[in-house]
Amino acid sequence: MLYDTRILNGETMKERIDKALDIALNYGGFDGGHHKMWVIDQMVRALTDCPMIKTEFTESSGKVYTREEQGVSGEYSDWVRNAKNGADGANTYSWDEGIAP
Repeated sequence: MLYDTRILNGETMKERIDKALDIALNYGGFDGGHHKMWVIDQMVRALTDCPMIKTEFTESSGKVYTREEQGVSGEYSDWVRNAKNGADGANTYSWDEGIAP
């Protein structure tokens, strides 16, 4: 079976995979390691069912914007904690969330 069709917190695995692939397609072409790390982090968030949240941010000009972005799920937190774990303990490796392009 190519995709697991179980429903996981409201989304099938196929929906999670499709979301991650859309992120790769739409943002993977930006130059810069910090942007590439953001793409990887966003793909991991999509695959670990992070909720979409609305946040406000203010430009240096004072203009306020609202954007929708992926938040944090328990599954994401567990994945990152496991990714950082290694022979030297809980923070053997680092995890970089990157910078949005």
